[in-house]
Amino acid sequence: MTDSLPRTTLTSRLFRPADRHLWQLAWPIILSNISVPLLGLVDTAVVGHLEDAVYLGAVTLGAVLFSFLYWGFGFLRMGTTGMTAQAHGRGDYDTLRTLLGQGIMLALVIGGLLLLLGSPLISLGLSLMEANEATRELAHGYASIRLWSAPAVLMNYVILGWFLGLGNSRVTLGILVLTNAINILLDLAFVPGLGMTSDGVALASVIADYCASGAGLWLVVRQLARMPGHSERAALLSLAAWGELIRVNQHLFVRTLCLLGATAYFTSQGASFGDNILAANAVLLQFVMITSYGLDGFAQAAESEVGRAVGQNDWQRFARSVGAATRFSLMTATGASVLLWLCGPLLIGLLTDLPEVRALAITYLPWMVAMPLVAVWSYLLDGIFIGATATREMRNTLVISLIAFVGLWPWLEHYGNHGLWLAFLLFTGVRSAVLAGYYFHHRRHRWC
Repeated sequence: MTDSLPRTTLTSRLFRPADRHLWQLAWPIILSNISVPLLGLVDTAVVGHLEDAVYLGAVTLGAVLFSFLYWGFGFLRMGTTGMTAQAHGRGDYDTLRTLLGQGIMLALVIGGLLLLLGSPLISLGLSLMEANEATRELAHGYASIRLWSAPAVLMNYVILGWFLGLGNSRVTLGILVLTNAINILLDLAFVPGLGMTSDGVALASVIADYCASGAGLWLVVRQLARMPGHSERAALLSLAAWGELIRVNQHLFVRTLCLLGATAYFTSQGASFGDNILAANAVLLQFVMITSYGLDGFAQAAESEVGRAVGQNDWQRFARSVGAATRFSLMTATGASVLLWLCGPLLIGLLTDLPEVRALAITYLPWMVAMPLVAVWSYLLDGIFIGATATREMRNTLVISLIAFVGLWPWLEHYGNHGLWLAFLLFTGVRSAVLAGYYFHHRRHRWC
C-alpha cells in the first residue's frame, strides 16, 4: 500500500484534469496538421511520375501560391474560434448562431472577390517566382482551376473554427481526413487513370474542398438542431452587429500579413547567398514547420479553453487552462530540440541527398535546436490571446517584431547565413517577449 501511494500521487500531479481535457482537444488537431503534408507528398508522387518534370514544377509553384493566399485569410478560423468559445462559455446560444452565420457570409464574400480578382493575383504571384515560361504557364492553369475552391476553403475555415470554439476538435480531424482521402483518390483517378496532368491535381483539390464544405455544413445543421436558442436575422444584417467580428479579424489579418512578410523577407535574403544556402534553409524550415504541428495543436486547444474561461469570467479555469497548455507546449518544444540535437544530421539526410546542401544544413542546424525553445512562447501566447480575442495586441506584436527583424538584419548581414538565422531567431524572440509583456500586464489588470 505504501509503495502505490507515491505512484498515484505522481500520476495525479503529472496528469491533472485540466491536462487531460486539453490533451483531448489537442490530439485531433495535431493529427489533422500531420495529414496536411501527407497530401502534398501524394500530389508530388503522382505528378512526379509523369514524363516531364515541368508538371511537378507547376504543381509546386501553384501550391506555394495558394498556401500563401489562403494562409492570409486564416483569421476566419482564428477569429471565429475565440469569439465562439467566449459565447459558449457565457451560454449565449443566439450569439453562437449569429457568429456562424456572419463568418460564413464573410467567407463567401471574400471567396467571391477572389474569384473575380483571381486572374491578376495569380499572374502577379507567379511573376514573383523564379521559373521558366513553360512551368509558369502550367502553374497558371493549375492555379486558375484551384481558385474555384476559394469559397469552399474559406467557409471551411469558419466551420472548423466554430466547432473548435465549441470544444469539438474531432470534427476538425474528421473533415480533414475526409478531404485528404477524397483528394488522394481523385489524384489517382484523374492523373494515372484518365491521363490528366497538373490540371487533374488541381481539379481533385477543388472537388475535395467542396465535399469537405458540404460535410461541414451537414455537421453544422446537426449541431444547430441540438442547440437551444434561435437565429436572429436582424443581427446578420445589422452593420452594428458586425463590429466585433470586423475588429477581431482586421487585427488578425494585419498580423498574418506581417508574419508572411517576415517569412518572405527571410527567404529572399537567404536566396542572395546562392542556391545551395537557399536549399539548405528550405530543408531547415521543414523542421520549423513539423515542430509547429505539435505546438499549434496545444495552442489551438488553448484558444478554445481560454475563450470559454473568459466567457464564463472564470479566471481560475483560465489559469488552469494556461498552465496545462504551457506544460504540454514546453514538453513538445524540449522534445523537438533534443531530437534535432541528437538526430538532426540523420533527418537532414532523409530530406536531401545533395552533399553540398546536406553539409550546409548541418552547419546551420544549431539554430534549429534553439528555435523551438524560443518559438514555443509565441505559439502558446497566440493561442491565449486568440481565445481572449485580444487581437490588437497580436497585431502590435507582429508589427514590432517585423520592424526589429528588418532593422537588425543590416547589422548582422556580414555574418552571412548565420546572421540571417540569428535575425530570424531574434524576430521570434521579440515576438515571444512582447506577447509575454502584454500577457503579464493583462493578467494583473484585466484577466483576473
